[in-house]
Amino acid sequence: MENNIAVGLDIGTTKIVAMIGRKNEYGKVEILGIGKSKSLGVHRGVVNNITQTIQSIQLAAQEAEAASEFKIENVTVGIAGQHIRSLQHSDYITRPNSDLVIDEEDIERLINQVHKLVMLPGEEIIHVLPQEYKVDGQAEIKEPIGMYGGRLEANFHVVVGQVSSIRNVGRCIKSAGLNLEGITLEPLASANAVLSQEEKEAGVALIDIGGGTTDLAVFKDGIIRHTAVIPFGGNVITEDIKEGCSIIEKQAELLKIKFGSAWPGENKENEIVSIPGLRGRDPKEITLKNLSKIIHARVVEIVEQVYVEIKNYGHEEQKKKLIAGIVLTGGGAQLKHLKQLVEYITGMDTRIGYPNEHLAGDSDDEITSPLYATAVGLVMDGLKRQERKKAEKIEKQAEVELQIEPEDVEEPPKPKPERRSFLDKLTERVKDFLDNAE
Repeated sequence: MENNIAVGLDIGTTKIVAMIGRKNEYGKVEILGIGKSKSLGVHRGVVNNITQTIQSIQLAAQEAEAASEFKIENVTVGIAGQHIRSLQHSDYITRPNSDLVIDEEDIERLINQVHKLVMLPGEEIIHVLPQEYKVDGQAEIKEPIGMYGGRLEANFHVVVGQVSSIRNVGRCIKSAGLNLEGITLEPLASANAVLSQEEKEAGVALIDIGGGTTDLAVFKDGIIRHTAVIPFGGNVITEDIKEGCSIIEKQAELLKIKFGSAWPGENKENEIVSIPGLRGRDPKEITLKNLSKIIHARVVEIVEQVYVEIKNYGHEEQKKKLIAGIVLTGGGAQLKHLKQLVEYITGMDTRIGYPNEHLAGDSDDEITSPLYATAVGLVMDGLKRQERKKAEKIEKQAEVELQIEPEDVEEPPKPKPERRSFLDKLTERVKDFLDNAE
């Protein structure tokens, strides 16, 4: 397997996407192949039928392999779903020797302490994201390494999820004949694909409207501050249309995509769509005004729930203001007039997020659709993970070479090892569990 190639696998409620990408010489991501299949075994972001999910994963992988003539082995997968929740937590450690400066190990100790938090049964910590540190009571420290101090505290954003759901995803990937290389939180993956660094600094809320769930990630000062998963997405809108117009799901989905709008004022009373009846029955006539009323009602509900979460983060405090407003992505972001509706409800600037921020300039239009934001983000994450591994390897080799050389050689400064994210540890645990469970 070529070193600089990574595969992202987005296991969604409506579709499963396998995307193969590599970094080109300009440091941009080039997508080599993409495969997608209908996702049958996933409900609201959680696997509920292992066999069907395995088949869908294999289909998507085969399609991507055919498109890129490249064999998929390792994948980076995203986790989302209604079982994800997040909480704020602060913790501290007292350092035994305050004459030494704070180093990586102190931070590692502090983070490990957060992992001792007592969770609900079956829940586990997925992500521990330090927000800001305090050293001996001095607040608002971004990077405490190299400072003196006896008491080190931090505020953490802790993301929690169900172990069984994550293991089920691991199981599906393994049974599909693939190797789980990394796990990432889906809102984070989508955010990496569509947001610019300036937006993350200024303060921005990313809303990823999928088929089964709507994910939220809030950034401020370049740091992720809040995450939430709302268990509604595009599928409930389709359900509502199906019920409200008494038509079958396939027709409801097509109506939504072709004629749907989130803003009822748009349509005249006399705009009508005729839908063929089932098996010799008369066709149904549906006014676009009614259609958009149905869509509007449900979209308002989803957006209001997301807005409650943005307020929970504290958007109304001056210091926490999200200056860059809202970015909408995911398949649901393609709904007509959604941007206007979100601006109307929240009063915040809104744009649609296309995952072209880090893609090579000549990328296909299809790939830069909001539909693929998560998949692109997962590919980027996989590439980053490989670079980290490469750096660690080089470091180890350098250490070995240093031991062989004579003593009087000046030691080169060591590159600072990147802190292993908890997700890497989680990935290893899921792998161990799967290996031992068979």
